[in-house]
Amino acid sequence: MPIRSGPLRCEAIAVTCIDYRLQNSIHDWLTTRVGIHNFDRVALAGGVFDLAAVTKQVELADRLHAIRRVILVNHEDCGAYGQAGTPERHAADLRAAAQKLGEAFPHLKFEAYYLHLTGIFETVPLG
Repeated sequence: MPIRSGPLRCEAIAVTCIDYRLQNSIHDWLTTRVGIHNFDRVALAGGVFDLAAVTKQVELADRLHAIRRVILVNHEDCGAYGQAGTPERHAADLRAAAQKLGEAFPHLKFEAYYLHLTGIFETVPLG
């Protein structure tokens, strides 16, 4: 595959969890939704659980690859959240992350999803 010439650009950064059970679903979904070779992907235990780490990666993707969108994905049965990982908690954390990141990066668009172990992505409304 040829390497792009000129400034490095991609459409989005996707922040997901490291959980091995979901990697195929995430890859297929992102490739369909954003396009192959058109996104940066960051996998962190808990997805948006560590917002400082997420913020650093979004800043780098924005600066280095001129991204336009940030896709945040948390999932069902996440070990980083443990017993506290209810769907409501994930939705609240995704909304809070999108809000704080939006304040730091107002030129970017944000999307949030809750991924079920069945591979179904549920949109988490923002705002």
